[in-house]
Amino acid sequence: MTDITIRRATPTDKPEWLRMRLALWPDSSADEFAPELDNILADQLTPVFVAARANGKLGGFLEGGTRKYADGCETSPVGYLEGLYMDEDLRGQGIAILLMNAAEDWARSLGCQEMASDTWLENEASIQLHLKRGYEEVERLVHFVKRL
Repeated sequence: MTDITIRRATPTDKPEWLRMRLALWPDSSADEFAPELDNILADQLTPVFVAARANGKLGGFLEGGTRKYADGCETSPVGYLEGLYMDEDLRGQGIAILLMNAAEDWARSLGCQEMASDTWLENEASIQLHLKRGYEEVERLVHFVKRL
């Protein structure tokens, strides 16, 4: 595995974190995301874990949080994996698992008994990662919209 350190994000990580957020959610913009970053960093209930390379650059992130409830969960609140991204050159090396471990440990520290997540139906790599980590698929959704 590449020399990677998993740690909580800091304000100096914002440019790299923003770069990766835009790669994960390309339908959003830097103008939309940039103002959120300080608020997320200040909120202890929305942790951001980063995979820092030996050269100080980031190669991945996980945004976590809690939700009052989540599909398939029996307890409240639950920890939630809100977003997970890895740069292509680091995929398949187990680093995403380290990020997930950090988020799960954080949720446990709050007394959460369950961790939930979601992904797009076509994101087979994410689905397989979740299954490998012991997550169970509990539901599939198809969303609809009608322009009026």
